[in-house]
Amino acid sequence: MKHLLPDLMSLLRTDMSILDSGLSLPIIPSSTPLADAIPLFDTCSYLFIQDDGPLLGYIAVSDVLQAMMHAHRLMEAYFETTLETAGSALTLINEDAKVAYWTTGAEHVFSISKKEIIGQPAADFFPPDRLQSLKTLYTGESVYRKQHQPRPDMFALINARPVQLDGHIVGAVAAEVDITTEIRLHQELLHMTSKVQHLEKAVARLRPNSDPFVKIKGSSPVIKQCLETIRKISTTSATVLILGESGTGKELFAKAIHDLREPQTAPFIAINCGAIPASLFESELFGYERGAFSGADPKGKKGKIELAEGGTLFLDEIGEMPLELQVKLLRVLQEKSYFPVGGTRMKQASCRIIAATNQNLLGMIARNQFREDLYYRLNVINLVIPPLRMRKEDIYELTQTFLQEFSLLYNRHIELVPPEVFKLLFHYDWPGNVRELRNVIERLTILTTDREVKPEYLPDTFTSAIEQESYGSDERVQLHSPFGPESDSTLSYQERMDIYESELLLQYLEAAGGNKQTLAKQLGISRATLYNRMKRLGL
Repeated sequence: MKHLLPDLMSLLRTDMSILDSGLSLPIIPSSTPLADAIPLFDTCSYLFIQDDGPLLGYIAVSDVLQAMMHAHRLMEAYFETTLETAGSALTLINEDAKVAYWTTGAEHVFSISKKEIIGQPAADFFPPDRLQSLKTLYTGESVYRKQHQPRPDMFALINARPVQLDGHIVGAVAAEVDITTEIRLHQELLHMTSKVQHLEKAVARLRPNSDPFVKIKGSSPVIKQCLETIRKISTTSATVLILGESGTGKELFAKAIHDLREPQTAPFIAINCGAIPASLFESELFGYERGAFSGADPKGKKGKIELAEGGTLFLDEIGEMPLELQVKLLRVLQEKSYFPVGGTRMKQASCRIIAATNQNLLGMIARNQFREDLYYRLNVINLVIPPLRMRKEDIYELTQTFLQEFSLLYNRHIELVPPEVFKLLFHYDWPGNVRELRNVIERLTILTTDREVKPEYLPDTFTSAIEQESYGSDERVQLHSPFGPESDSTLSYQERMDIYESELLLQYLEAAGGNKQTLAKQLGISRATLYNRMKRLGL
């Protein structure tokens, strides 16, 4: 707006009759900025203008005042027209937190007239804790396209910046766009999407997905290595021992081994060895004949081994199996046969056995808590599932998957996990592994009611563990993480996350043969959501 101010030559008077007054006036060159000339009027009402030659004329303070007033009115007209043309609700508050300007758009959005609000404290009309403009005035914080609720019944996107003069904040300006209708429509869409998802799941149960790895999320090198091992394992029917900490998803990997080899009609029977009392374990595993013991079903009962015929029996937490039953399981593995409880006729075991544990079986053998011969029978091929702290580059994909699941379940719309929350997720050690991450995302989804995930929603144990670490020296973040040592420190957090997400999407798109509909289905999102995300990332 500096070009609106007059220059000296536009104010020049050439009537030299002032010389007859005999006044001694300051002389300045014609190139002098008006701002530098104005202080000279403190001692006189006129200034001579002269370059290298004779006097060009003079300027009068009265002319300067009139020119400044005209420039002020012109600037005010430009300013007001610009604000009214912007179309959004624009508010300007002064350093006393009073409303200095209120556009017609603000009148329509908030149903408050200019006459009512201009000159009044903004806090008289809105809850102070909901006023971003007040926060900007007091803290100097600038925001861009931040969602907030100026009133309980209203949603808006806001841009806010402090007004500074000579290094001091003298006010704040906020531009808001009412998105209440869009939010309500989106909530309706989310509700309908949830119904569609439930229908898709029902259809999926009737027509299972042909990809056995669809539920295993992650693209880290260690996960890729696990999947490659599964492909090799699935070419045989050999017994498999899956090793991994609690919460790593051992049953998912066992199911993938089963699905990759067996037909869709083949049963997959899972039994948790730590959840069944020792007195009932034998009858659960081998079944029993009628009249086998008091209180038994008069018709008898099939055991898990028989139910798994032609498919897979998954023995989870095999380290919890009672020692006396370990001998009988060893016979099943060696002879492929067994006797039901109370039975006299031998039955054949025609199922593949996959066992899993989170315990150190060799240590248990040394303490006489697990049979060594059974260990070697089970450990024909072993598959080691890495803990989440060793595959932190998968946290982003897992978070998005769980966020999609729980957003639909609890009817919460969360567009994005903020960078500061994601940074905490990446720096946590995850002793409970993927199960703990899933629980944390469920907690965040439940506590988030305004679509904005906040760090304080994380569990206390989570944040206390983070505080004990030094972020700058944490060497446990894997190299493929967006925050690993190889990342470009000149990029912002969001830029690094966008690069990582772009690479991940391109990798999955290539694996899907370039078919975006297939990719959207694999990611558990709609095709429109996928297109919007790729558009945002410039793909």
